[in-house]
Amino acid sequence: MLPEAFEPRTRVVHGYERAYRMAGSGPVLLFLHGIGDDSSTWLELLTSLADDFTVIAPDLLGHGFSAKPRADYSVAAYACGMRDLLTTLDVDRVTVVGHSLGGGVAMQFAYQFPERCERLVLVGSGGVGASVHPLLRLAAAPGAGLLLPLLGAGPALPVLRGLAGLLRISDDLDYVVTRYLRLVEPGTRSAFLRTLRSVVDWRGQVVNMLDRCYLTEGIPTLLVWGTEDSVVPSGHALRAHRAMPGSRLVLFEGAGHFPHRSDPERFARILREFLATTPPARYDRARWGELLRTGRPDGAPDPAGDAPVVSSGS
Repeated sequence: MLPEAFEPRTRVVHGYERAYRMAGSGPVLLFLHGIGDDSSTWLELLTSLADDFTVIAPDLLGHGFSAKPRADYSVAAYACGMRDLLTTLDVDRVTVVGHSLGGGVAMQFAYQFPERCERLVLVGSGGVGASVHPLLRLAAAPGAGLLLPLLGAGPALPVLRGLAGLLRISDDLDYVVTRYLRLVEPGTRSAFLRTLRSVVDWRGQVVNMLDRCYLTEGIPTLLVWGTEDSVVPSGHALRAHRAMPGSRLVLFEGAGHFPHRSDPERFARILREFLATTPPARYDRARWGELLRTGRPDGAPDPAGDAPVVSSGS
């Protein structure tokens, strides 16, 4: 049973219920989950961090216990929703930790509201390259909504497990299956498809933040990726690392798309070290304007150039 502090609560924002988990005290960490997932993906981390930090993990609109309306499910709308939820909670500034789709939302949050972002932590994040797992491209195709309910059929599960190696999702399969069984429910399925199609089409990821990554100059940024991530390949981590001035990169050897679940103790240790050794960003409007006028900051590596040495951690 969950500690009472981590049971989902709700706030109504713009007429829709937004579910979130919140506990602890101290500097605020905002955790954003990936598509089809929910805030429970972070529970081990929330429990280990709440003694020293205020931890907030929402269910994005259309996910978990949050409402699933016919609405805007773009990353920009999600970023605005996070700003508004934080405002109702009287929280001004946060370190944002985003996984997969949540990483794209975290980057968008830092881009739209730099005055509210102290640090950025991206975990197997979307938004830094076109390639993505073929199953997501297939799910984004017209008519896919008619097939998704079959994932919940009993005979489909052993078939998926039998194809796991071919589909390159074996490490994360059981967790992913438990999440995507929810697509049998029409409201959840509709929200999932609207969200997916806002960021992916049959050719891959549509949203690409690489052209704005230079704006992370001055925002401490940590990238965490599994070397065996087949959903968002680890090559994206290298590309993002090159494009984000001063960013740190840690690779989890052998981990798939969920390194924060593969080794939560190590993830928490790396996150704590990052928080302890980086000062929170302070928004400088004049510098932001200068960056927008001049583009990539002086001395920043060219995103098309060679990747610098990265840490594989231990």
